[in-house]
Amino acid sequence: MKKIINILGVSAMLLAFTSCEDWLDMPSEAKADSSTIFETVGRAEMTVVGCYANTFNRELYYQFGMGTDECISTEGTTNSKNQVANYQYTTSNIPTSTYAAMYKGIEYANVCIKNLPLMTGASESEQKKINSLLGEALAIRAMNYWNLVRFFGDVPYSDVPVADLSTFSSSRVSRDVIYDHCVEDLQRAVELLPWASEGMVATPERFTKNSAYGILARVALYAAGYSLRWDLSTVPYNVGTVQIARRSDAARVKELYEIAANACKAIVEQKENSLLDDYDDVFRSLMLGEYNDETMLEYGQWGADVNGSAVGYTNGAFAHTNSSFKKSAPQMVAIPTYYFEFEDGDVRRDVTICNYGITASDIHQMNAYSTGNVGKFRVNWKSEVGTAQNKRDINWPVLRYSDVLLMYAEALNELNNGPTTEAIDALKAVRKRAFGGDESKIGTIPTTHDDFLNKIIEERKLELGFESWRRTDLARWGILYETLTNEKAKLLQLAKREGEYATVDKYRAYKESKATFEDPTIAVKYLSVPEDKLDAKTLETLEKKGVVDITLYEDKNGNTYFSEADVPANAETKEVAYKILDMFGSVSTNNSNKVAEDQAWMTTQLFRGLEKNKVEILPLNTTSIIDINPGLAGQQHPCY
Repeated sequence: MKKIINILGVSAMLLAFTSCEDWLDMPSEAKADSSTIFETVGRAEMTVVGCYANTFNRELYYQFGMGTDECISTEGTTNSKNQVANYQYTTSNIPTSTYAAMYKGIEYANVCIKNLPLMTGASESEQKKINSLLGEALAIRAMNYWNLVRFFGDVPYSDVPVADLSTFSSSRVSRDVIYDHCVEDLQRAVELLPWASEGMVATPERFTKNSAYGILARVALYAAGYSLRWDLSTVPYNVGTVQIARRSDAARVKELYEIAANACKAIVEQKENSLLDDYDDVFRSLMLGEYNDETMLEYGQWGADVNGSAVGYTNGAFAHTNSSFKKSAPQMVAIPTYYFEFEDGDVRRDVTICNYGITASDIHQMNAYSTGNVGKFRVNWKSEVGTAQNKRDINWPVLRYSDVLLMYAEALNELNNGPTTEAIDALKAVRKRAFGGDESKIGTIPTTHDDFLNKIIEERKLELGFESWRRTDLARWGILYETLTNEKAKLLQLAKREGEYATVDKYRAYKESKATFEDPTIAVKYLSVPEDKLDAKTLETLEKKGVVDITLYEDKNGNTYFSEADVPANAETKEVAYKILDMFGSVSTNNSNKVAEDQAWMTTQLFRGLEKNKVEILPLNTTSIIDINPGLAGQQHPCY
């Protein structure tokens, strides 16, 4: 089904809202002629839709999505995005544009929230629409503030248009206060918004009651979780107060978990959303501009006039400039150890981590361990190139039903100090789909609180990989520093082929195949190659070049043999051309990293700025302050 709305292309009614990046320097809503904009329901709707442009910001899933135990940056170490992805914060690399965009979206939402209830003379159907629009505006404001807090911590807060403020000075506001406001906004939103089935909003590119409930659950879990905190009442800050902690009100923490659980339960019991049978179809739908019952909220990227969000470009599978798919040079790749987190038979591995790039001749070229691409946003899964190389018309999944099930399981586990039957069933449903519907493969589900939570932490990594939740998920669990420190140690262990990686393949053989639009290929099939099957000359060539052409023998039953001597008597075989790849080498369509213990990207570059109690949120800049606001004097990030 064609996308029916281009969220970023219908904000014409908001052109008068143009402003500088400083949120406190926004033009008054009077300059936008609010009285005219809110005269008709149609104009009001265009104004609300225009709010999404700043809510769905590129960096939330690109720059902020890297630097985890899933995903790393391949850009140079002097690149600001590489620096932020590796926790190396400087006075010049803080993403001010994202911070400013969030506040722009908040200002626009505040204008809508003020004016929508003032619309008069509406018919019953029009009033229902106005209520729905108000619900959208409330959800948008909540989502923007939540994004600000989860990345920047305690920030200024205002819930009225700039024109109505009595002062332009605002200090940091406790994240707990902001989170509570977000929860309240979303609770109001779910009361006002229609269910998707009611057809008032025909696209998951906009909020419905379904998605508002899901985001409410997500915000509540963050509000109940851990974060980097310090005493805001002391200016300048007291470094001795900096800690990773929950809010101190245990009763409120419990209440937040109840809110999250009830929000997820409402979605589950409504039965409008469900898991697709095939995991890859979730993302193929996004490539083809189709909606499905699993993806509940999408970042709209349909049409020729979208912004340069570059989904499938910065974070997709590589395709050579001269290929049929044109240039796709992703700056995001899978951390090599991520591949081995998936169990045998888990279909999510090969969907999530694309094991090939596409050459200039449209050939699938298998990737080594260090060069696995983000597999969920592949240009060859599209039916056409797209409007431009960096505008692939690929929607971004903001909320999926599988996420709702995992949040439901997590919240119930916290409320009951262990998993309930409903929590176990929710986790089982996600894992069952991961193994093609085979329940016998989902394994034993833990029954204690800590073990079940660890299972949820693991499962979110496998299910939601590269969807840009991992960095802040790890922070809200209070384990970001520990997890990434451990991941780097595991990576070096892989390089040495020790411990759990002692038996991983060093060499794999594969046949070249043709890439096509709507490509049925999920992963290039390969054969594990025992080292004792390779002669000295072949091994020498592999050592020098990382890849070698070789002839193998296949029979009519699909069995493959490494030499004629291995072929059983009376078996009919044919010679087939294969390539043998050094999986620890640097042969790649996209980058030249090796998995070796002396590689700088592994030893000194990866997570190079990682320091406990200093990286859990992004700092506000002390030299070139993001928010030119006298109320923030002396209140910048204490751990900068």
